[in-house]
Amino acid sequence: MTEIRRVGVLGCGLMGSGIAQACATAGYETVVREVSEELISRGMDAIARGLQRAVEKDRMSAAERDRALERITATIELTDLAGCDLVIEAVVEDLEVKNSLWRELEGICAEDAIFASNTSSLPISEMAASLRRPDRLVGLHFFNPVAMMPLVEVARTIATDPSVFETAVAFARSLGKETIECKDRSGFVVNLLLVPFMMDAIRAVEQGVASIEDIDRAMRLGAGHPMGPLALCDFVGLDTLDRIGEIMFREYREKRYASPPLLKRMVALGYVGKKAGRGFYDYTKEPVEPVGGIGPGS
Repeated sequence: MTEIRRVGVLGCGLMGSGIAQACATAGYETVVREVSEELISRGMDAIARGLQRAVEKDRMSAAERDRALERITATIELTDLAGCDLVIEAVVEDLEVKNSLWRELEGICAEDAIFASNTSSLPISEMAASLRRPDRLVGLHFFNPVAMMPLVEVARTIATDPSVFETAVAFARSLGKETIECKDRSGFVVNLLLVPFMMDAIRAVEQGVASIEDIDRAMRLGAGHPMGPLALCDFVGLDTLDRIGEIMFREYREKRYASPPLLKRMVALGYVGKKAGRGFYDYTKEPVEPVGGIGPGS
């Protein structure tokens, strides 16, 4: 198996910053790349805040926080990933964007470097097909927030070298994560089941089944879920959910993955969830309350 000493992370947004933090915390030299100084600065600030929260919650010492930060190199140059043994991609869910990056990296990184995508919906095979060495690519799907969520879905294609897959599994476990093995299918396991659930909750709002609050309360109190499906939509980001649903609908041609009209209208208006301050709930208010005019009783 390839020995992983230095890890590259493509993207320093919500997922990329979390993955970079997890790698550095586990002792790996980590190079995180973004497309602009503004984005890399914002991502590094997020990493610093995440590590500080870990100190405040007694999950690490201040000295461990400082050592983790020292292990991270921030860059806007793709060539700075040349010495990485493993590169994890966490950029926008756009196949052409991802494939363009993989083709560039194949000319930059060593022949035995392993590539891994954090995609939550795109088939890994459609990325591997763009490479000269499709056997070096796997899926490593982390969950948000990376620091707290214990699962990583590890997906292999029919072309993935068995030793590459074994290395990817061992790496994820070295971060303190639990792993499951998935076939290379859009959505893997979690999104295959979760996306239709969230889409159905939005359809229930559209159809006037119950209010936003009552739909979420029903699933918390009746099914033991830690978060209601509509609050979860806000947490994931309605624009992200819409994009994932579109990709999965194209893959399976099943209505349950298609975005309901209400979802598309909310995305068009910028009601994309917690990151925007407003989705199904209004996060600018204290306490948070459902946005008026969406569901029955509002």
